[in-house]
Amino acid sequence: MTYTPTGPSDADLAALREYAIQLADGIERALGLWVVRCVENVVTKSGAMVTGTLRRKATEAGEQATAVVMPQVRALLSTDIDDQRIGPLQLVRDAVVWPTGVLREEGIASVHRDAMALSMFPDDIYDLTPTSFAELAPELLETGLTWGAAKAHVHLSRRRADGQR
Repeated sequence: MTYTPTGPSDADLAALREYAIQLADGIERALGLWVVRCVENVVTKSGAMVTGTLRRKATEAGEQATAVVMPQVRALLSTDIDDQRIGPLQLVRDAVVWPTGVLREEGIASVHRDAMALSMFPDDIYDLTPTSFAELAPELLETGLTWGAAKAHVHLSRRRADGQR
């Protein structure tokens, strides 16, 4: 009997879609709070005071980040995986402009970063760029890993069905 790969099953594709929705929903819940947390952490470390006005500005920046980034995240995650040229974490990383804007407006000095951070994220003067979904929100670690594993499974199933390895 010869095994002939058929590609991902309908159940595999449905699971990937569901995991993508869960990831997008989690990012949406976390993004604004992450912006506020970034601002508060950098301000506190600088020795300045987190005021009500600053917290309001950070909250507004978080709302703006969510309004701009989430349609991009949802569009990306609803796109067929073969057509995705970036990952959702890259879109989240691009959101550092919002807490950075608040911190600059407050006159907070930039932080020291290592050579790798400087080369990978030259505009991130406060070292805010998340390296994983867990930095956005700890509960997103498993969600991101599950989505990534499902995406890899579908990708490999397709390649095997095409006779590629």
